Amino acid sequence: MTKSKAALLMVLMGSLLYSVPTHAETAGQTQGAQGTANPVSIFLDDRQLLPEIQPLNVNGTLLVPMRGIFENQGAKLTWNHASKIVTATKGNTTLIYRIGEHTASINGQAMPVDVPGQIADGYTMVPLRFISESLGSTVKWEENTKTVRIASAVNYETSIRQDVNLRSTPDSVAGASLAMLQAGTKIHVIREVNALWLEVQTENRQTGYVSAKPKYTDYTSPSLIEKQGDALIAYGQKYLGTPYLFGASSDQTSTFDCSSFVKRVFQDTLSVDLPRVSYDQAKVGKEVSINDLRKGDLLFFTARKLDIGHVAIYAGNNQILHTYSKEQGVHFEPFEGQWRKRFVTARRVF
Repeated sequence: MTKSKAALLMVLMGSLLYSVPTHAETAGQTQGAQGTANPVSIFLDDRQLLPEIQPLNVNGTLLVPMRGIFENQGAKLTWNHASKIVTATKGNTTLIYRIGEHTASINGQAMPVDVPGQIADGYTMVPLRFISESLGSTVKWEENTKTVRIASAVNYETSIRQDVNLRSTPDSVAGASLAMLQAGTKIHVIREVNALWLEVQTENRQTGYVSAKPKYTDYTSPSLIEKQGDALIAYGQKYLGTPYLFGASSDQTSTFDCSSFVKRVFQDTLSVDLPRVSYDQAKVGKEVSINDLRKGDLLFFTARKLDIGHVAIYAGNNQILHTYSKEQGVHFEPFEGQWRKRFVTARRVF
């Protein structure tokens, strides 16, 4: 055998030797140094999680997409893309971590991160065990099935206000009813699906979806409020140009006056049942400062020699959505000029 052939044989043998996967020794370790030869299954409270991409195995530590592992365990998440810093809060715990670093802050205390998070395929990946245990959960690794089991420390923080169906999917028509949750029942919100649905867990560990409309639960958050404000304005936009008619009937949508329009938008979007006329609508909810307006707040104005004779929906960016003109019908308009002069009060109803 020539020296060159012998050298080539040694290289091939070496490559085969180092491609042999090691056995998992820690929770979440899988075959291979990066990625998984055999897919890992992840269960949270006996419910399987399906990450957007396959977890990464880095020296025996499993990295998973950031948003899912935080939100599925009930943490509220904020992400600063420029600084690559994630801030997560759950109950009395606040975790701050910069992707790529070996130290995180938990309630102001520095904690070591053996394997730092990283960006992979456009996803922010974080260490599953470290994150889960920081949030109060326990993590177990089942070697024979390559399964990670997370048992969360669940806080049933949300109360059912009005009897509501727990559904199999976030859809009141297609989703089958799994149970009827009665008023006073405590639930844990896993995540906000959208403006209208919450994924939740009951005290008997049953998971499903309930309406996010404010009449059904006392759950609220800045992100849900923003989504619901967007939903209100998006729904109201469907009626742009609809003719104005003073005293229009509230049981039809071919014409509106200011208060029938507002009543329709809130009823159809969030099941908030407002009074029929603007004077009475101004008594609902709580008063807010003109400097503290958010999308979906109601603005009331003098009109027709009445102290309160007109109502509009604040649409954000100093715009209002309303109707008062036969020429324009439902339309957007800047909150300035005559409207600033005639402004009386603002009310927040969700």
